[in-house]
Amino acid sequence: MDFPDTSFQRTLCSLRWLATAGQATAILVATWLLGLDLPLVPLWSGVCVLALFNLSVQLHVHATDPAPVTAFGHILVDVAVLTWMVGWSGGIANPFGSLFLILIALAALALPLRWTHAVAAACVAGYATSAVFGRPLQGGYFDSMSLHLWGAAANFLLSSVVVLVFSTRLAAALRERENQLALLRERFVRNEGIVALATHAASVAHELNTPLATMTLLADDIAEQQPGNPEIQEDLDTLRELLVQCRERVLALAAPAEGARSRARVSIGDILEQWRLVRPTVQLRRNPDVPLRLALDPGVGHLLQVLLNNAADAGEALGNARVDLDLRVAEGHLHGEVRDYGPGFSASQAALPGTLFNSGKTDGMGVGLALSHATIERLHGELWMRPAEGRGARVGFRLPLANLEAPR
Repeated sequence: MDFPDTSFQRTLCSLRWLATAGQATAILVATWLLGLDLPLVPLWSGVCVLALFNLSVQLHVHATDPAPVTAFGHILVDVAVLTWMVGWSGGIANPFGSLFLILIALAALALPLRWTHAVAAACVAGYATSAVFGRPLQGGYFDSMSLHLWGAAANFLLSSVVVLVFSTRLAAALRERENQLALLRERFVRNEGIVALATHAASVAHELNTPLATMTLLADDIAEQQPGNPEIQEDLDTLRELLVQCRERVLALAAPAEGARSRARVSIGDILEQWRLVRPTVQLRRNPDVPLRLALDPGVGHLLQVLLNNAADAGEALGNARVDLDLRVAEGHLHGEVRDYGPGFSASQAALPGTLFNSGKTDGMGVGLALSHATIERLHGELWMRPAEGRGARVGFRLPLANLEAPR
């Protein structure tokens, strides 16, 4: 089991305050209402020691995560104080001696096995010490059996409150940990698939290099054969630009990975020009203050391409090939939002798929959004989707600018 974290220490502090208040209340009830002749100085000393110790621990609980030996030391103080209190107030006849079991349960739920055994041994030793050297109860308005029964009832109520408080907090912490593990598991599976996909893409890039070179030569031959046709020349110019872009992408895939510092930066203006070349039939409307010269990590370029392509596909499905882009820098972050004019989505579909090969389009591969999620997580940003006014959807992101600028 992992070392106890600060949440366990906070729980211990809360229970220790409850124990301090319970001990003080028990002393007052025993002396005033029950008429017992108790040694007040030792008992109030134990209450004060426990309160001062808990105050000291609470002031340092946010520092660092404690090691098991530290948590064991804290519980050992609780065992010592409980032994002191039980020993001075009846010893083995005190029904509150069963509170030692609470300390063992706390250790079993939060500490490694060997430290739990150490706590159990300390509790057994404390109970035995209070039983052997305990001071018998004297005086009082009730007989010993009645006192024991009422004490057992009060002990049951107190133990129920302690178990309820601790088990509730522990259950919440376990649920949170399970959610985090599930999220990490999902990210691991996705990232493992992305690595396998990247390896396959690098091998395919080598195979595509020759066909692309052949296609470029064929485009040049066709241009020489049709010198007087301006429409064909215009189409061939576009084809050459597309082939150049494909060849650059293939060469980038085929190049060996040299880490993030070797990747060339890409400007927002270049990203948008490349997208217009690929999707010339889609109308792109953007805000006038887009930072076109801002050079960013290549992953951000892929993110923008994916969001723009998805928005264009959604609009073209309804015959409205239009995309709105809002991109600006504010407060040290790059804020972006892409608005499409497609069918939109329902409330149950308001989550962006982040797993590999899970696409909402019939002809989609389910790779783009998975890579986008990986980019967002790597750069510590946020990605969201909201309905747009009328029809369509708005997909936005926020990325820290300090993490976006790729190293030179």
